[in-house]
Amino acid sequence: MTRDRPTAGWLKRVARNGGQPIYLALAEALEAAIRDGELQPGDQLPPQRAVAGQLGVDFTTVTRAYGAARARGLVEGAVGRGTFVRRATDDEAGLVDLSMNLPPPPQGVSLAALLKETTAAILDRTDVATLMAYHAGPGTPAQRAAGAAWLAPYVGAVTAERLVVCPGAQSALTAVLTTLARPGAGLVVEPLTYPGLTALARRLDLRLVVCPVDDDGFVPEALARLCAEERPAAIYVVPTTRNPVATTMGLTRRRAVAAIAEDSGTWLIEDDPYSRLFDTPPPALAALAPDRTFHIATLSKTLSPGLRTAFLVAPTGPLAMQVTASLRATALMGSPLTTAVAVRWIRDGAAERLLNGVRLEARARRALAAEILPMARGAPEAIHVWLDLPAGWDAGRVHGLAAARGLSLVAADAFAAGSEHPNGLRISLGGPASQALLRDALSKVATLLANDAPPRVIV
Repeated sequence: MTRDRPTAGWLKRVARNGGQPIYLALAEALEAAIRDGELQPGDQLPPQRAVAGQLGVDFTTVTRAYGAARARGLVEGAVGRGTFVRRATDDEAGLVDLSMNLPPPPQGVSLAALLKETTAAILDRTDVATLMAYHAGPGTPAQRAAGAAWLAPYVGAVTAERLVVCPGAQSALTAVLTTLARPGAGLVVEPLTYPGLTALARRLDLRLVVCPVDDDGFVPEALARLCAEERPAAIYVVPTTRNPVATTMGLTRRRAVAAIAEDSGTWLIEDDPYSRLFDTPPPALAALAPDRTFHIATLSKTLSPGLRTAFLVAPTGPLAMQVTASLRATALMGSPLTTAVAVRWIRDGAAERLLNGVRLEARARRALAAEILPMARGAPEAIHVWLDLPAGWDAGRVHGLAAARGLSLVAADAFAAGSEHPNGLRISLGGPASQALLRDALSKVATLLANDAPPRVIV
């Protein structure tokens, strides 16, 4: 199958009457197109022979132009793949992002090559008009079966009628909350929780009911009391690699939380983006209390954020259809192409290979963090760690000091559900492009905490 390459309209920028060699005019036209946004990072350039033919110049001239563009850092090439507009690395951009939780680059797997191969296969074997049409609903039987297979290692067997394919975890969370809660309803959360949840609660006019926690998660006695007194619409929990504090709820505590939900008749919303990073993940709350739990599992933290695919397991088939109706009202549907990619990867084993590559890199990066920041908390598989700050230290001030040194960090206040909460920093390990860059960034954090952020009493 042949596919069209990105437009070569930027070639019209080549000035032939400027008194300079044509190869330099071509390189400068390329630079101007990138600067003006006509060409974007990752865009593939036309083959050199095609450019030579369009401009009426010899092949060597275009080779010299592409070479000049490469010397200026504008493009990069790969044998057998072509020439692409180059993406700036973190250090070139002057900022190392330790704030956004991303899966690290997988070891031993080329995500770009895998994506190119998979999309080509999908387009070769699928009617494009059918693929790119509207596909509102819970997902096809094949998509729902793939989701069930992906979740099986820690959720257990899930029937297709209970599973909904969603365009990302935030859409799934929106659909669940609009199904379960009305304005003014309460939602039990930890003192520090996922910012997307707090933003959504504000939008839906829900009350956040903060439950005391320890290192294992919700304190059972406090949770039971709040469920009895507040009659909340649901309990929201990230039990594995808790966001942001990075600890994982143990099996005994999971059973206690599941029992409280069942005894009180309260729904559980289990947001679990991280379990598949574990070789042997603990059983999900959805496995312990399937009749009370809505389980959400995105692929954004284990494979790639760009897939925009999440799987939602509802307690029953009818509830799955109610969530589907809410999803249709808010997001209509996910991207058919990226959903097709995700499903194909799960079905042909590519998702497991990619996941294993992410796991290897995640462990290596977590080991780096343990070496440089030994006080940081987080499982060996975690893609973020938590740093408690000494009493009286202003996390916001530390955040500002880090920004002045080219580091993007996120402090506790970004996760706060109430006024009383632990003080600290979440440090994400997957964003930097390489382990070397991560090591340098973590070393800067260690130096900052040791020397540059003296205690400051908050009054």
